[in-house]
Amino acid sequence: MNQKSQKIGLITATSYVIGGMIGAGIFVIPAILAPYGSISFLGWLFTACGALILAKIFGNFSKIIKDKSGGPYAYSKAGFGDFIGFLVAWGYWIAIWVSNAALAITVVGALSFFFPVLESDSVIRVLIGLSLIWFLTGLNARGIKDSGKFQVITTVLKLLPLFFVIIMGLFLFDIDNFPAFNLTGKNDFSVLPIVAAATLYAFLGLECASVPAADIKNPEKTIPKATLIGTIIVAMVYVLSTFVLFGVLPMDELASSASPFADAARLIGGDLGGYFVAGGVAISAIGCLNVGVLFTGQIPMAASQDQLYPRIFGKLNKNGAPVFGLIIGSLLTTAIMLMNLSDGLVDQFKFIANIVVFANLIPYLFVSAAYVLVLIERKIPVKNWIKVLTLSLLGITYSLWAIYGAGEESALFGLLLLLLGIPVYVLMQWNKRK
Repeated sequence: MNQKSQKIGLITATSYVIGGMIGAGIFVIPAILAPYGSISFLGWLFTACGALILAKIFGNFSKIIKDKSGGPYAYSKAGFGDFIGFLVAWGYWIAIWVSNAALAITVVGALSFFFPVLESDSVIRVLIGLSLIWFLTGLNARGIKDSGKFQVITTVLKLLPLFFVIIMGLFLFDIDNFPAFNLTGKNDFSVLPIVAAATLYAFLGLECASVPAADIKNPEKTIPKATLIGTIIVAMVYVLSTFVLFGVLPMDELASSASPFADAARLIGGDLGGYFVAGGVAISAIGCLNVGVLFTGQIPMAASQDQLYPRIFGKLNKNGAPVFGLIIGSLLTTAIMLMNLSDGLVDQFKFIANIVVFANLIPYLFVSAAYVLVLIERKIPVKNWIKVLTLSLLGITYSLWAIYGAGEESALFGLLLLLLGIPVYVLMQWNKRK
């Protein structure tokens, strides 16, 4: 099968956006928001608007830089050159393979609902997680067509329990359960940033359609549509599901719930409903993990093609897949997973997983700033510069706020993570000159 026949269309590209954004977080976020009251919806609205702004920027960029994979890396490099492009690729790549370990653990945690032995036996837990990682590595090595089919299936299956709770929950909706606007007793303006920050990470992944751009049919048309459609669908699911849960479960019960969707599903359909949602959590994380495994090959491949990563990452197999990048990424994820065999390293793992969020946010900032620079440098005709400048400025502002919302510790150690890539960049430049 040649690489050309591997190209995917709008439905599959949209499933990557939805699958990359909806992991397991949405299944617990309503419980996090419950103590603040219905002001939480303003938080969702704020972050959804920011996500749509970024989605528009990524969509517009895909019309300028066509048939070039790498998404955030390719766009940042186009605006700021090799060094910034490399740092974005470096941080993004590390964030992916570390996050993949967290997602695999999430899947096993959801499966423990069906198999309690997984809660007590760390060896079996890690082995199942590793089996999943390497299954998806093999799947993605078969090419993006097979990976895309799997992604569409998991996206549909992850949405089913969410829609089930949203639709059926309306019949159990009790306005008496719905919280007051602000339950904290604090000033509304001081609470809004808190609830907005709580919803922030639920929108990470909106750039997913742009990463495998070279493998997408008519990328200049497909990527903008997939990015906007996917972001809008996800935003609607987030807002509607939170609204329904606020009306189905009493606030004290919701705030203390470890799995609010499962609790609501039990009210709707008994134990069967609970199992349905637990399965949905596992499938949701698996779909998100499939995107992550794909990207461990795509990001370094794009950088390798520009001689910013070792050449081995750019080598493709007969299916057009960057197989060595996939294997190296999954080996690194395996190392992170094995850390969890030692209880003493669990906290260290959680710490690492937390700080790499910063590496996911930095690309949004550089892409937003690069948008105007690329239009000017390439002398691309623009009908309305005020609109372009406003869009870019809003994207920059939102990205800076998101980085601020990540916290000082996350930003500090995330920056150190990026700086660790400088020696690698110097080495690559040295080899290039030789």
